Amino acid sequence: MFREMRKKQREITEEESIEILNNGEYGILATIGENGYTYATPLSYVYYNDAIYFHCAVEGSKLDNIKYNEKVSFCVVGKTKVLPDKFSTEYESAIVFGRATIIEKEEKIEILTALIEKYSPDFKKEGLEYIERAAGATSVVKIGIDRITGKARR
Repeated sequence: MFREMRKKQREITEEESIEILNNGEYGILATIGENGYTYATPLSYVYYNDAIYFHCAVEGSKLDNIKYNEKVSFCVVGKTKVLPDKFSTEYESAIVFGRATIIEKEEKIEILTALIEKYSPDFKKEGLEYIERAAGATSVVKIGIDRITGKARR
């Protein structure tokens, strides 16, 4: 179903890939639309309970594409360092392949709270108040993971 990594010497373990997901600031979600074009967009996310979650508006290209085709990929790039004298780069990255679904109710609030804890830990009280006000105008999407792959040159 999935190709083998070409440069096997760069492949990292699933645990290392999950660490990149846990530490990442943002990721790139790739979807495909009815017009046959891919759509890749950077977004904030949280790796939580062995899944990727993100929030977005209640309508837009991401959601239209997910309704069209639930299969997505999500990429996070970790630490990088250009090596000019070697014409190369040190890097680490993780890619998730999975199926995206919109979540609701308690799970939605739980994930919005997890996003506050990740990105605004010093403002949890204010974040929870914000969730109460804005949850109705917010969608939360879960990417159930079919495969995680990671690669690094360190």
